[in-house]
Parts: sequence; structure tokens; C-alpha cells
Amino acid sequence: MNVTTPETYGFAALRALLAPRSVAIIGASADPSRIGGRPIAAMLSAGYKGRILPVNPSRAEVQGLACYASVADLPEVPDAGIVAVAAKQVPEVVAALGEKGCRSITLFSAGFAENGADGEKAQDEVLAIARRHGMRVLGPNTLGVFNVGLGYYGTFSSSLEMAFPLAGNIGIASQSGAYGAHMAALARLRGIGASVLITTGNEADVTVADAIGWMAGSDEVDVICAYQEGFRDGPRMIAALDAARAAGKPVFMLKSGRSRLGASAAASHTASLTGDDKVAGAVLAEHGVIRVRDTEEMLDFAYAAHQRIYPVGNSLGLITVSGGAGIIASDEAEAAGLPMPAMPDEAQARLRALLPYGTPTNPLDCTAQALNDLSLFEAFTRAALKDGGYRSILCFLTYVAGGPSLAPRLLDTLRKIRGEFPDRLLALCIMADEKITRAYQDAGFLTFDDPSRAVRAIATMGRVGDMLAAKPKALPTPPQVTLPATPPDEHGAKALLAEAGIAAAPERVVHSADQAAAAAAALGFPVVLKIVSPDVVHKSDIGGVRLNLGDADQVRAAYAGIMEAVGKAAPKARIAGMLVARQLTGGVECLMGINRDPAFGPVAVFGLGGIFAELLDDVAIRPCPFDVETAREMILSIKAAGILTGARGRAPADLDALAGMLSKLSALAAAAGPRLRAIDLNPVLALPDGAYALDAVIEIEGEDRP
Repeated sequence: MNVTTPETYGFAALRALLAPRSVAIIGASADPSRIGGRPIAAMLSAGYKGRILPVNPSRAEVQGLACYASVADLPEVPDAGIVAVAAKQVPEVVAALGEKGCRSITLFSAGFAENGADGEKAQDEVLAIARRHGMRVLGPNTLGVFNVGLGYYGTFSSSLEMAFPLAGNIGIASQSGAYGAHMAALARLRGIGASVLITTGNEADVTVADAIGWMAGSDEVDVICAYQEGFRDGPRMIAALDAARAAGKPVFMLKSGRSRLGASAAASHTASLTGDDKVAGAVLAEHGVIRVRDTEEMLDFAYAAHQRIYPVGNSLGLITVSGGAGIIASDEAEAAGLPMPAMPDEAQARLRALLPYGTPTNPLDCTAQALNDLSLFEAFTRAALKDGGYRSILCFLTYVAGGPSLAPRLLDTLRKIRGEFPDRLLALCIMADEKITRAYQDAGFLTFDDPSRAVRAIATMGRVGDMLAAKPKALPTPPQVTLPATPPDEHGAKALLAEAGIAAAPERVVHSADQAAAAAAALGFPVVLKIVSPDVVHKSDIGGVRLNLGDADQVRAAYAGIMEAVGKAAPKARIAGMLVARQLTGGVECLMGINRDPAFGPVAVFGLGGIFAELLDDVAIRPCPFDVETAREMILSIKAAGILTGARGRAPADLDALAGMLSKLSALAAAAGPRLRAIDLNPVLALPDGAYALDAVIEIEGEDRP
């Protein structure tokens, strides 16, 4: 029996699953159209370099191969086992493979966690058997995997009947088997080489994160595409994404479950937990993922990335034979944040002398005349690359480039340009048949038939370049944090925050009206009076807050009024006293807080205070912890940031103080541990000379509020 070690479940341990030297198919069928027959037929057709070992007790031969009655009868220990039997037979088969010494299993079999509690229990039992033998498990309810380089097709996808995938440096990982196969088939139709497909199904063991991690370390994959529904193990996904970024490999992810309806469908489809989509988006972006809107965009980006040219500090030079196309592309570039600076004046003058009715700014409109005289096209393109210094070039040539009379001469020109500027991202927008299009691609040019899609892909390659070139940011020093045994009241919460360097308005806790009046006089009028109780979170809702108290008599009256209101609204609430705080005025009210995501841990949120953040859906989210620079970027990323920076003559808020507070809050959340459920600072008053938390709520795991 094998002994399971932590390394068994590392990313590298998947090689037996994805690149096996031998594979046993349990439930093997002589019929190539059946689930147990499809992988055998595909591997035979593709020339799988390993050994295929069919297992079926009722057959001596399957598709021309010797067939064995049981796993125990196999003449060798297979690296991988494919299980295509009914769910009730799976535990016995998995145990037999484990006893044989098999290192990995792919479970085509369905009827497990996707079917509810009983199925989940059966799935857990199968996984326990596999782990006792140190085996990795793909599935259950998976469509399987393929690895074109080996001719290994451990999948029953009928898409292989249309055509086998093309060799290439793109890998696809998908929770959904059918959708993963759909992406792979679309890549084939578009002539894109995707050599590896991994579909994870119910993810009893192997997840999309594991697949990404394996691809990060694989010499076969340079570009990673992923379809993800929900996250069960956030740290595993983060480790995989960080491994991909360290290896210089972009990850393009289609994350579904963005809508309420989509999230519900995802949970029922693979029994996975779909967390808050905004949190997932923030975490993925923090770890280098380029999130895509749809399959077309994913394949556009993956195709553009296959050359591995990621221009840092990207800029676009557009050479066009159509003024209209130039406008369309320019609009898209602005929307994508892709700079299109004008050509230098001297270069414009030189090009205008060559073609007086052209437009040599940017876009560089060389008109259709440049295709009658290719020296003009070459001059405009070289000028864009040399004088304009653009990191990326898009040439809009439309159907003219597809004409047999022009294509050979244009290809000669483009080959010379490609050879002289090997580090630039060069793309063409053309219409041509497959043979001519392939010739342009072989010359080193990306080809698109739509200028907007081309610009989006080019802009994304720049985002990838900037992401890969970015230096890791320093993390704040974690504070020493000890959470109390029970949830603190507001004063206790502020005291805990103060230990982490988070400032509040000057305040005192009092226990009588006279003490309140004396404290107010010492702090300075006007003041705020608030009930202090661990059982009252929303104090203003029950009359537990009084504002703008300008003298001692008002303070005494407010004290009595609050006690009466709280006594009526929450008669069982424990009263720890009354909080007297100096009322700060002016500035901008903000909110900042912490929520613990079940998959990714603590995340911070920032927005304007009051109703505006929720009403306008204008908040920024980041996983914790992060430094002051990141906090500042987060603050300035909200749509209403102009209110903080001094819009319409307002005094600007102290962004240094605000960013410092947000960073310290993130460090506190990361250090507090899993008992911390949430922190709510609302409002935080951002003044021209400081930032102060005016209210604070800290929620702790397991607390039970009335």
C-alpha cells in the first residue's frame, strides 16, 4: 500500500493523471461510441505513446487490444485508471486500483455529490479509499482530460469525432466537462492550438486550481484558460495563480455565477460553493488573473498570448486603409485604457510629404493607395514602429490583404518588418481564406477579422505584461491581536482598533447624566451621545444616538432620552454605559470594513459613507492584507473619488491618513484569525488633516446577538 505524503497532493503529483505512461480503462467497451469505448478509440487513433489496458470481465479483447477480467489481472501497474462503471461499483474498483499501486484515477461515473447529501457521502467514501492508497482523483462526474503531445485522450467527449485538437501551447482547465470540451472544440475550429484539457467535475480531490498549478510547471503550456464556477479552497487557488505568475504564464478565467440565477445554477451543477462574485473578482485580479466576459474573448486573448509577447507600458499605433476603421479602433482603445499617442511632428511631416492626402497622426491613415504602392504602407508601418515607438501595431487591411494578387507581395513586406522588430506585438485585421490567413500567422502576425476585438486583445497583452513585470508589494507589519471572548461594544471595538493604530474621535464612557455633562465639557462642544451595549448594533434605529449637543443641559436631556428609548426598544439589552464623543464636522464620510469570505478569508471594502456606496454600487474590494500604496489605489478607484480629492473647490481629504487607516485595518483583519467575522467602520470621517472612525462594530465567529 502507498503512503500518502503532503507532496502526493502537490501540483507536480498530477503528472500520472495528465501524462501517464500506461492507463487502465475499467468498464472498457468494444463499442467506440460508448463511454467506456471512446477513450480507447481516441487513443488508438491518435497514436498514444503509452500502453492501453482495457478491463472488462466479459471480454478477452477490446478494439484489438487484450482485455483483462479484473484490475488484479493486469500485467503491470498502470499510472492512471479510467473508471467508467456504475456509481455503486466505484468503491470496489477504486480499492482494486489502489491495491494494484495505481497512482491516479479519472472517475467518469456520475451519481455522487451532484445528486445531494447521499451522493456526497458516497463521494467522500470513494475519496477516503483513494487517499488511503495515495491516489489522486479526478472527478467524479468528469469528462476527463487530454494531452495532445502524448496522444493521451482520457475523455469520452464526442467532440473528438469532429476533429482532434491542434498542438499548441494553450491549456484549458474547466469545472464543467461539457463546457471545457466546447472551448477546446471552438479553439480547434479557430485554428488555435490547445494541447491540454482538464475537466474537474465534482472536484472531490483535483480542482481547477490543481490543474492551473500543474500547467504553471508544465513545459507544454504557456497560456492558461480556465472556466470556474465556485471556489472550495481559496488558498489552493491562490497558490496556483501565484505559481502561474511566477512562471510568466497568464491565466484567462471565465468565472460564472456573476448573477443570482447563475450562482444558483452553479451550486446545483457541481455541488460547489459560489462565493460573492465581487470578492472573487478582487482576489483573482490581485493574483494576476485576467477575467473574461465570454468564450470568444477568452479565445481571442489566449490566441494573442500564444506568441508570448507581453508589451510593458503598452501603446498602440494603428495603420489603416479606412478612416472609419480607425475611428472604431480608437474608440475601443480609449475604452480599454490603451494609449494611442500621436506620431512625432517630424515623422508626420515626412509621411505627409510621401502621401499628402494621408493622415499620419495616429491612426495613421495611409488610404488604399498604400496597397497600390506597398512602399507607402511599409513607410507608414516602419515609422509607427521606429519613430512612434509603439509597443503594439494593428494594421487594418480588410479583404484587400486576402487577394491572391497582393498577398504574396504584402507577405514579403511584413516578414521583413517582423524580423526587424521581434519584440513588438504585431496584428493584422484582414479577411482572407484559411491558407492566406495561415501564411500571415506563420510570418509572425496575429490576425483578426474585427478591429474592436483586435484592440481588446492587444490591450490585454499589455495588462499581462504590466502584471508580470510588477514587483511584489510590501505587506504591512501584522499587529498583535487578541480577540475578546465575546463581541465588544463600540468602545471596546475602538480600543481594539486603537491598538492597531486606527484613530477614533476623542471619547469617554460615562454612567450618569452628570458624568456625561462633565465629559462633554472636557472634550469640547458639540458632542455626540451614544448608548454602549454589546447587544445593540444599529443604535440609531432605536433612538440610541443624539447628535449636535451644544451644552450641558442638552447632554443631560439626551442622556435621559436615550435611556428611555433603549429601555422600550431593547429591554433585555445589557447597558455598559453611555459614550460621549467630540462631534467632528466637515470632511467626507466614508465607510471601510472587513468581511470574511468562506473561500478567501478576510477582504476589505471601501466606499463613501451613508447610502451612496450601496445605492450607486460604488465600492472597492481587496483581499487582506495590503500596503498603504495599494490602499491609496483602492480609495482612488471608486467612481466618486473626486469628492475625496477636492472636486468643485472642496478641500481635499487627507488621503495619506485614510490610506494608512485602511492598510492598518487590512493588517488587523489578516492577523485576527478565523474567529473574526466582520469589522464595520461607518462612518469614517476623512478630514483635510486626518481620518477618524466615528463608529465601529466588530463581529466575532459564534456570537449570538439578540
